[in-house]
Amino acid sequence: MKIAIICTEKLAFPPVNGGAVQMYLEGALPILSKFHEITVFSIQDPKLPNRDLLSGVKYIRLPSSTTDEYVRGVKNYLTNDFNLVHVFNRPRWVPFLSKDLTCSFSLSLHNEMFPVKKISSSMANACIDRVSFITTVSQFIANGVKELYPSAEGKLHPVYSAVDCNIYNPIWLGDKDSQRTDLRAKYGLQNYKTVLYVGRLTPKKGTHIVLDAMNSIMMSHPNTALMIIGSKWYGGNQPTDYIRLLKKFSENLIGPVIFTGFLNPSEIPNYYSIGDIFVNMSQWREPLARVHYEAMAAGLPIITTNRGGNAEVMVEGVNGFIMNDYDNPRVLEKNIVRLLDNEDLALTIGKNGRKLALEKYSFERLADDLLKLFDSVK
Repeated sequence: MKIAIICTEKLAFPPVNGGAVQMYLEGALPILSKFHEITVFSIQDPKLPNRDLLSGVKYIRLPSSTTDEYVRGVKNYLTNDFNLVHVFNRPRWVPFLSKDLTCSFSLSLHNEMFPVKKISSSMANACIDRVSFITTVSQFIANGVKELYPSAEGKLHPVYSAVDCNIYNPIWLGDKDSQRTDLRAKYGLQNYKTVLYVGRLTPKKGTHIVLDAMNSIMMSHPNTALMIIGSKWYGGNQPTDYIRLLKKFSENLIGPVIFTGFLNPSEIPNYYSIGDIFVNMSQWREPLARVHYEAMAAGLPIITTNRGGNAEVMVEGVNGFIMNDYDNPRVLEKNIVRLLDNEDLALTIGKNGRKLALEKYSFERLADDLLKLFDSVK
């Protein structure tokens, strides 16, 4: 089939500036393109050519000074020569992009995009009626759509994201020449157990709760450090009042707190090797943070919040711990200390996570799930 894949107006593809949607597609595309002729539409970026052909995949990158400019630009390229148009995360676009076309459409949903504050009921119904299927990154997202629009139920298909375990080196494979050893030496963490946080630095991500918990932990466990990887938004290090507050609070902690700022996505797998424990403190209705897959691939025990779809990839006590009391630093502290005080438990949980990533969350599985749905519209 000839398939058009429509990325959002937020970030370029491939993920030169990061982005969970972009990384989801990047991992699956080499497999999908073996079976179908694919054209990927995304926004322009100075680091990428506006037109490209790589490994049989055509890339068309369009101006996006406004969302309207980008969407209209995409529309100009769509014809019935495509068998399927697969739209990422923008149900509002489907009625417009599909106007006067008879080819099939589908939607890949990575956030809660169907609440009335984001899309009118008439436009939502028009989208649901037009698409052949809707993939979602979690059951949580699928359930949200179904509750609002029961007619969508038969078209909803949770397709969990994935991770390339080959680019993550679990800590038990480390030696004196390993990436873990080199990076820990770079940051002066050779003698510290390191708690790792990876994500955007905003209140809804709960970074302040991590710092609160670490304040107490460092007093009882003075050989503990915290590394915070991320920035407010992908691709830059713009300061915000929240980030300034985090850094000011961290100055009072007795142990090392390292803010790396934004890192290129290609660097992130190596940095996971620094950690001993991974924490995710999502406070919002998180669709399902992809950092969970990355932490599992790296063999790190995970502590996460029971928010949105996060718990769907967790098995309590097997690959980590789930916090129902998600905004309580003392609960986070208790879970971290439990792992710090029991290295064998932490190692077992990390190995369990790595096994789950290999068995259930590979890009081969993700691509196979998508291919079955693509083939259903032939």
